Amino acid sequence: MRSARLVVPCLLVIGAAACSITPSASTPEPQPVRRYPATSAKTLGVPPGHLPPVGQCRVWVPGMPPGHQARARSCSNIERDAPKGSWILYRPAENLKVVQVREIDERRPGVVIHMRVYDAEKGTLVRGG
Repeated sequence: MRSARLVVPCLLVIGAAACSITPSASTPEPQPVRRYPATSAKTLGVPPGHLPPVGQCRVWVPGMPPGHQARARSCSNIERDAPKGSWILYRPAENLKVVQVREIDERRPGVVIHMRVYDAEKGTLVRGG
């Protein structure tokens, strides 16, 4: 009976070790998630056709496909609806060549932490950052 007390725990340890998952050389590495499109502080990464019309705003979530973004709308109270980590894009009527971007905090929805201005055609940073 004493040997049975020692054998059972040993078998449990051996069984647990055999069931553990270890990566093998033949296991393919997971592919990185594709971001739509490449975005950084220096490049806007929003296709020109997806910019909001002049005088309107659009909530843009970096990394989300362009076709899945929210529609352009009035800028009135738009911060309140902007999720964490999103951008609010605005096309001012005074200067059609730029896009103003308000970046929303990653932890607090609706809280603007940065304001940047990008060239509307090239998507390059004009000022801010």
